[in-house]
Amino acid sequence: MNKFSIVFLAAGLLAPFAADAAVKSDGLSQSVIEKSFNAITPALCLLEYSLEITNSSTGEISLREANSTGVIVSADGLILSQGHLVLENRRPLNIKVSFPGDPEKKYDAIVLHKPEDINLSFLRMTSPPAGLAHLRFDEGPALSIGEPILVLGLLRETLDYTHALQIRRVGAVLKEPRMTYALDDAVPFGFVGGPVVNASGKVVGVVGFDLSPQEGGELYTRSGHPLVYQSALFNKYIAAPPSEETSGAREDAWLGVYTQPLTDDLAEYWKLPKSGGLVVSTVIPGSPADRAGLRMGDVVTSFNGRAMTAKQDSDVLGFTKLVRESPLNEPLPLTLQRGGESLDLRLTLLPRPKSGREAQEIEDTVFGLTVRELTTDVRIALNLSEDVQGVIVRRVRSGSAAAVGGIRPGFVILALGGRPTPNLQAFTNAIEAEKKAKNSEVTFFCRIGANTAFFRLQPRW
Repeated sequence: MNKFSIVFLAAGLLAPFAADAAVKSDGLSQSVIEKSFNAITPALCLLEYSLEITNSSTGEISLREANSTGVIVSADGLILSQGHLVLENRRPLNIKVSFPGDPEKKYDAIVLHKPEDINLSFLRMTSPPAGLAHLRFDEGPALSIGEPILVLGLLRETLDYTHALQIRRVGAVLKEPRMTYALDDAVPFGFVGGPVVNASGKVVGVVGFDLSPQEGGELYTRSGHPLVYQSALFNKYIAAPPSEETSGAREDAWLGVYTQPLTDDLAEYWKLPKSGGLVVSTVIPGSPADRAGLRMGDVVTSFNGRAMTAKQDSDVLGFTKLVRESPLNEPLPLTLQRGGESLDLRLTLLPRPKSGREAQEIEDTVFGLTVRELTTDVRIALNLSEDVQGVIVRRVRSGSAAAVGGIRPGFVILALGGRPTPNLQAFTNAIEAEKKAKNSEVTFFCRIGANTAFFRLQPRW
């Protein structure tokens, strides 16, 4: 049995290999299938790694072995892979890259900073081999409902991670808040992150899954269904790859409000036109919205010259995207309804504050915990005012002095050994002072929800 017969059998295509290029398989010509398979599979690789997983409830860390499909996208070893490889509570360690044709030869790779606007991960081989095959993506072709597409990936370990293909169709097209193509059926895990080819043989994107809100999804959350991430969404990261380290606060614009759509029921209750809008539910203190005078209950009807007509939750995402892509540090017009009157304001957007995912953190080996700086989004989630100054516990090592003493993830450490810890530097200084003093007992003063409490820890000097 030749190579293609094996692949077709694995993909559920029971017909034998046809020499006639005009023969079509589920809408794709045999010529497109063959040419695409031969051209793309040399750029597919297997990523093997140890996945460090942090239990969000206990802070305990566990390791498990995992793997993913990768696509080589540059001659110098840039790799694109599925986004769930890197999440808030997990990160890959000791990454090895291999190719199905030569599984014994492995190359090291590192993870690059994950993009904020698409659930894909990028990695880089530290010492790529010469003549590395890589894939280029076409941006032009759009997909249409019912269109057949070819998805390439790897089979599982029991089938030696063999190159394989699946044929799917575009099952749905969602245009807001950005163009989204949903597949008509599930795909095996080895095809997540795999290239997608249209009926003309163009490589138009990769298969992906959006993050759910529980996984950190914020702007684009079409989660739970396989999607086609079109090339235009990620080609910019191939042209200018992310760095290994984060660069601090993002340069996305920030308004500093939480909104909800003006439904017809709300409009009727407030005696407003049923043309939609954005109801301000929260204004973050000190934000551009706060400085411009926005209040809870205001209804935004226009922003920077564009009418706001939101009537359902998905429409709010479009407003969020519009704000993020707006100019920084220049006055922008905003129109709102307040108490039956129309008001025109001008506000100046600022760079979006650092998020919890981008926050700096340090690991303390004395007491066995990892702490992170408090960011605006965490303060909002925990209902912490600006006068609460401390560091938040991210992880607690099992069996450590912190674990035995009752410290848990989510606690905000306000003081350590009687020394205030308003930031990471102050926390580090307090730890160093305790190392010198070597007291048999150290007191932690923490905020837990709306309450505060003292914890007496006994470090093992």
